[in-house]
Amino acid sequence: MEQEFWHRRWQKNEIGFHESKPNDLLVNHLNQLSLAPHSRIFLPLCGKTLDIDWLLAQGHHVVGVELNHSAVEQLFQRLNLTPNETMINKHLTCYKAANICIFQGDIFKLTAQQLGPVDAVYDRAALVALPEALRLQYSRHMLQLCPKTPQLLIVFNYDQKQMAGPPFSVSEQTIHQYYNAVYDIENLSVREVAGGLRNVAAKESAWLLNPK
Repeated sequence: MEQEFWHRRWQKNEIGFHESKPNDLLVNHLNQLSLAPHSRIFLPLCGKTLDIDWLLAQGHHVVGVELNHSAVEQLFQRLNLTPNETMINKHLTCYKAANICIFQGDIFKLTAQQLGPVDAVYDRAALVALPEALRLQYSRHMLQLCPKTPQLLIVFNYDQKQMAGPPFSVSEQTIHQYYNAVYDIENLSVREVAGGLRNVAAKESAWLLNPK
C-alpha cells in the first residue's frame, strides 16, 4: 500500500482506526508480557493512539514509528510535550521527549541500531494496516528490528470478500505462518467488534507471542 494513501487519510481526517480511548485488549492483557517497571515498549505504525498515553501513565517508556508527520505533531500536542527533533536521514526523523521517542517516516527504513533495545512490542494497528503483499515483508522486518522480543498482537478477522481493507483480516493461520518459527503463540481473547467494521461482522483478537 502506497505511503500517499495514508497521507491522504490523515489529510482528510479519515482516521477511523484512531480509537477514542485506550484499547481494552491492551489494558486487559499487557500484564501477560510480564514487564518490569519502566520497560521500553515499541509501537509500530502508532499514529496518535491513546494507547501511548495509557502506557506512559503505567510508567513505561514508549518508542514508536509513524509515517505521517501530522499524526506525530498531534500526538505531542495532546501529550503537552515539546519534543527534540533530530533528522536521522532522508527517510526518518526522531522526535524525543520524556519517556517517549517517535520515529517519523518509513518503518522499513528503520534499523535495529536506530531503534535500540526494546522490552516488548505492542502491535495493534500495523499488521492489520498492511495488504497481504506487504505483511510478510513487515513481519520479517519486525523480527530483524526486535529479535527475541515478546509481542502483544491485536488483529481483526472477518470475511475479506465483504470489505476491502484496511484494516485487513488476519487469520490465526497467517499469524502462525509469519511468527511460528520463533514464537510460541497463544490466543488471549476474542471479542465481537460492536457494530462491525463498516457494518461487516468482525472479531478482534489478542495474541501473545513469546520467544521460543
